Amino acid sequence: MPIVVKTQNAGKGDWAIIELQGDLEVRSNQDMHDQFIGDLYYNKYGQPILIIGHHILQGREQKLDKPFAVLEKSKSNEGERLLETSMMASQDVSMLNATTGAERTVLDHTIAQEHKSRQRTEYTVRAVCTNKLIFKSRPKPIIANVAKSV
Repeated sequence: MPIVVKTQNAGKGDWAIIELQGDLEVRSNQDMHDQFIGDLYYNKYGQPILIIGHHILQGREQKLDKPFAVLEKSKSNEGERLLETSMMASQDVSMLNATTGAERTVLDHTIAQEHKSRQRTEYTVRAVCTNKLIFKSRPKPIIANVAKSV
């Protein structure tokens, strides 16, 4: 089975992998998919700084030995397209033979049904990660200024 991989040449910016030491826990039992985690900044020396809630993490950037590709998997029904082309081809053949019966045979109908139910899996390359951001030190709490009278 062929696996189709598309590439997008529109410059999407650089992607990087974030590597954290330890666990990232949430207060409630909700899924982390599509959730905001924190803010990523770079200081004037080019070092990454990650702020998650009331914690700050300082890290470093490292080049990966082998790049990683970010792929998006999608499924499409190619059968609808094949059904239309097979119908057009059968009409062309019937016109060329100049026969009056332009109806499809049982075999044509069976082939069209097989093509209609077949799904095609495609992979689109969204980005290529060549760097990773490593945050291996313990997070430091961010404390606001407290009045001395307290």
